[in-house]
Amino acid sequence: MHPAIRLVAVRLLGAVLVIWGAVTAAFLVLQLIPGDPVNAIIGTHALVGPEQRAQIRAEYGLDDSLFAQYLDHMGRLATGRLGDSYQLQQPVWSVITDQVGATVELALWAMLSAVVLAVAVTLLTSGRARWPRRISSLLELVVVSTPPFWLGILLLTVFSFHLGWFPVADAGDPRSLILPVVTLALPIAAVLIQVMREGLLSALEAPFVLTARARGSAEYSVRARHALRHASLPALTLSGWFVGTLLGGAVIVETVFARSGIGRVALQAVSDRDFPVVQGVVALSAVVFVAVSALLELLYAVVDPRLRRRTGVAAA
Repeated sequence: MHPAIRLVAVRLLGAVLVIWGAVTAAFLVLQLIPGDPVNAIIGTHALVGPEQRAQIRAEYGLDDSLFAQYLDHMGRLATGRLGDSYQLQQPVWSVITDQVGATVELALWAMLSAVVLAVAVTLLTSGRARWPRRISSLLELVVVSTPPFWLGILLLTVFSFHLGWFPVADAGDPRSLILPVVTLALPIAAVLIQVMREGLLSALEAPFVLTARARGSAEYSVRARHALRHASLPALTLSGWFVGTLLGGAVIVETVFARSGIGRVALQAVSDRDFPVVQGVVALSAVVFVAVSALLELLYAVVDPRLRRRTGVAAA
C-alpha cells in the first residue's frame, strides 16, 4: 500500500476509535448518575402520574434495554443527530451552536496568550544568568500548583473587587474577557515555559548552533531562529493535553466569571441529568481533540522536515 494512503488510513482508524471510546465512556458513566431522567424532562416538582411517566419513558426510549439505548445513541451520532435537550426542549445542535462561540473565543485568546507569554519568557530566561531562570521557575511552580478556580477567584478579588479595573461578570464589556483568559492561559504558559526552556538549553549545545555562531549570527538570532524551532517540538506534543485543559478549564472559568459558553452548559446539563446535551458536548470535544491532533501532525512535519522522511510521505 502507498505510504501516504497507509498513513491516512491509520490516522482515520485511530480518530474513529478515539471518538467511539469517548462517547461510549460518556454514555456508560451517565447511566451511573443516580435519579430518574424523566424528572429532568418534566421538572422535579411536576405532578405527573405513573401512566404519564410511562408514556414519557416510552417516547424517549428510556424503557428500552441499556444495550438498545446504546445502539440507538451510536446510530444517531453516526448520522450527525444529537437528539433534543430534556431541559431546554430544543435540538442539542442548537444549544451547542448558541454557546460554542463564547467558548471558542475564550479558548483561542487563552491559547494565543499562553504561547506568546511562553516564547517570550523562554527566550528571556534561557541566558547564562541563572537568577532570572530561578525566579521564573518558582513562579511557574506556584502557578501550576494553584487550582484554576482559586486562581480565578484571586484575580477576580484583586482586579475587579478591590482595584475595579475589570468587570466582575460578562456584561458585553470587552474587558470582561481579560481575567478569564489570564486564568486559563497562565497554567498552560507555565508548563510550556518549563518544556521549551529545557529544549532550548539542550538545543543551544547542539552542533548546528555552534555552526550558526561560527557564521557570525547574533546570539538572539541563534536562539529565536534556530534553537527555538527544535525546542518547540515537545511543546507541540503537549498541545493535545492543552486542548483538554482548555475544555476542562472553560467549565470552571465560565462558572467563576459568570460567562456563557459550552463549559457552563455542560456543567448545568450534568446537574440536571440532561443526558443528550452532555453526550453532545462530549462528542464535540472528541472531534475537536482528533482534529487538533491531526493538525499537530502536519505542524510536526513543517517544523522538523526529518519527520516527513520517517513517515515516507516526502518520498511520495
